[in-house]
Amino acid sequence: MLLGLAIFDGLLIFAVYNGLFLRLFHQWPGLTTSLVALIALWVGASYLLGRYSHHEPRQRDSRRRLFSTLAVALLVLATVVIVVNWGLRMQDPRTFRRFLLPLLASVTFVSAIAQAWLLQKQQQQQRSFLIIGEVAVLDIVRHELKRDSVDSELSLTYLPTDDPSLHPQGLLRFDAELLNGELNGIAVSETAQIDDVFVQQLLSQRSSGTTIYSLVNWAEQHLQRVPPELFSSRWLVQAEGFELQPGRWGWRLKRLGDLSVAGLLLLMSAPLIALTALLIRLEDGGPILYSQARTGLYGDIIRIWKLRTMTPQAEAAGAQWASRGDHRITRIGHWLRKLRIDELPQLIAVLKGEMSLIGPRPERPEIELDLEEQIPHYRTRHWVRPGLSGWAQVCYPYGASIEDSRMKLSYDIFYLRNANLMLDLLILIKTLRLVSLGQGAVPQTIVAPTPSAVTKPDLDHAN
Repeated sequence: MLLGLAIFDGLLIFAVYNGLFLRLFHQWPGLTTSLVALIALWVGASYLLGRYSHHEPRQRDSRRRLFSTLAVALLVLATVVIVVNWGLRMQDPRTFRRFLLPLLASVTFVSAIAQAWLLQKQQQQQRSFLIIGEVAVLDIVRHELKRDSVDSELSLTYLPTDDPSLHPQGLLRFDAELLNGELNGIAVSETAQIDDVFVQQLLSQRSSGTTIYSLVNWAEQHLQRVPPELFSSRWLVQAEGFELQPGRWGWRLKRLGDLSVAGLLLLMSAPLIALTALLIRLEDGGPILYSQARTGLYGDIIRIWKLRTMTPQAEAAGAQWASRGDHRITRIGHWLRKLRIDELPQLIAVLKGEMSLIGPRPERPEIELDLEEQIPHYRTRHWVRPGLSGWAQVCYPYGASIEDSRMKLSYDIFYLRNANLMLDLLILIKTLRLVSLGQGAVPQTIVAPTPSAVTKPDLDHAN
């Protein structure tokens, strides 16, 4: 959806721009530098304001997207006027009233209509799937789909393999009602116990054009993550993906990108770090930096450094979760967290090869001892270098509980399975959006810990 709408908007701006230019000046300019800049500005602003994100409930989403389209047009208009007309004082025949206003009005109108039509078509198209697995596995699938609000987009039929009330003879068969409607696919859990007759029925469905998925692959497609309860250790060994390993060209190319980008960012942010260090010292006279031991590649212990955002005595009474309005956070620390400036010193760890720009966020070793006991396959996240930002950080709100760690692991496993340069670039773009909007640096809501939860400190921001 993101790519399709962005491409449509780009082509729309290209067509309207050239059509208007041809009408006013009798020339077809083609793809000029000004046009490329305008397209980049529109698409970038649209992404930052959420026009290309996943849809929400129908009425609220329609209104939000209409206002965001108008906001994009106003932002582009203000940028062009302020930068070109006022700042650079350029004398341009593409005047404000004759060219820019008609251009943006046309693009806004057509883009808003096209987007509304596309969302309506998407909401009307429910895909049908049959999900086969043990009762416990199917319960997990129901919970995960409902949690991510995906269940409303799909028409699902669940076929448990271990329910004696449905299969008194222990035999699993297709019920005619299950196949009454046309299926888009069938997802089968790897732990499902099925006999040869049922396998033949599955093969007959496959030969008739119905796609047969493993449940893990199906969940990965619809959730953009892999719940750790849906697979076994054997699956981890045999599954495709997980190719971002030392010695491979992708690993070396990723390392080259880390060195280049981290070095450039550190050089560009050096004045900002120096100014921030001065403000931290002036606020309370405490230390500028703090460090923590974290778990790195293959479980090795690394030490990370951050700009201090909490009072020097923040954990005098013991480690505790961060919360919205946390009194331990300093005034300057609030803005450092919001804009993620406190993370900048970790660029040094990237240059040293202890971290990457993109990867699972490193955790405290003492916390991981509890997480490994309560979350299946937790140590899988150590198969790649930890990162400054990751798929979990751009897809899941900040949190501090066992369930939050489990959810983040499901996103980390997705990243490990699908890691490539394009996914890293997407995560980088999403990270820039979060930083520009000041999102994800503090808990979204204050959640009381459950009895099963580990007393977990603010892993990414605690001092």
